[in-house]
Amino acid sequence: MTGGRWRGLRRRVPAPVVDAVLVVLAGLDIWFNPLTGRPLGVAAAVLGCGALALRRRYPVAVVLLTLPAALVQGAVVAPFAALYTLAARTRDRRLLAATVLISAVAGAVPSPLDDDPGGVGGTLIYFGYTLAYSAFPVLLGQLVQARHDLARRLVEIEDVKEHERVLHAQAILAQERAQLAREMHDVVSHQVSLIAVQAGALQVAAADAQTREAARTIRSLSVGTLDELRTMVTLLRSAGDDTTQLTPQPTLADLRTLIASSGIEVELRGDAVLPVGTPAQRALYRTVQEALTNVRKHAPGASATVELWQDGNHVGVTVTNSRPSRPSLPLPGARQGLVGLQERADILHGTFESGPTGDGGFRVRVRLPVLTD
Repeated sequence: MTGGRWRGLRRRVPAPVVDAVLVVLAGLDIWFNPLTGRPLGVAAAVLGCGALALRRRYPVAVVLLTLPAALVQGAVVAPFAALYTLAARTRDRRLLAATVLISAVAGAVPSPLDDDPGGVGGTLIYFGYTLAYSAFPVLLGQLVQARHDLARRLVEIEDVKEHERVLHAQAILAQERAQLAREMHDVVSHQVSLIAVQAGALQVAAADAQTREAARTIRSLSVGTLDELRTMVTLLRSAGDDTTQLTPQPTLADLRTLIASSGIEVELRGDAVLPVGTPAQRALYRTVQEALTNVRKHAPGASATVELWQDGNHVGVTVTNSRPSRPSLPLPGARQGLVGLQERADILHGTFESGPTGDGGFRVRVRLPVLTD
């Protein structure tokens, strides 16, 4: 059976069914290999096996409840399942090391209900075996946890890569529009202006009325064409500032929607109503958007704070994230997002800063003058 089919089968099996199967297997383990039939030993076995039904909700408590069964009945399956569940659900390495050691001791020392405790040498040798056996489910659980983390990171990375592809395409489109606007302004507008001037001169200097009328028509059409060209250049430049303009462009009023859909825990501070024009608002919005995208990409599990502020004749935004709570993959990045934010700040005569914080997080800060339009 391939890995994909096995994962699909595992998802289709309800969790209570899996727990019930584990309880039965743990019971059969003790049933066929009991160390004692005393009531205390039977009670410890029942407690340890039954506790497996709660292993997902209380993993630490279930590990502790399986220890008496391992001590007095030599239980193997119950401690194995409990340790695996704990290892797959916690990142506390010291806790895992302590539970492995305690479980190994419980499995190695002679049972207090056993009439023949055996020698110390045999106990030490058996302790080595039980230590290795107890470490195995912990290592397996940590491996499964790392695999799940990797799967989540791959999904996040695909989302970020798709976002970066869209931004790259939008940047190329904006660049082409800006170049077209420059060409229209520097070449076409200049030549049409010369036509209008020459037509005006001809209108004044022409001797006959028909020539003057033709020159007047040419000049009128040229002036109208210049107005149209100026309008088109203005539209191209404003569109080139922010990607494909088929939908209304975001401003600070859309920050709450952006934060709500970011997929991370974000606290918004400050007033979203700042005395700046639309280009500056878009720059602040894109700064927050890029910073939150980087948090998802490079700091999984981290929270973030978005602070809007005004300082005299300047306004700005500061985005600070905490240190990641889960390990992140060392993925290569072109840092084009931060470069783009720097370019936006330069165009608007502002400043851009970014860098790590003292507690392992990261901070992005943009400062723009109030009069940016």
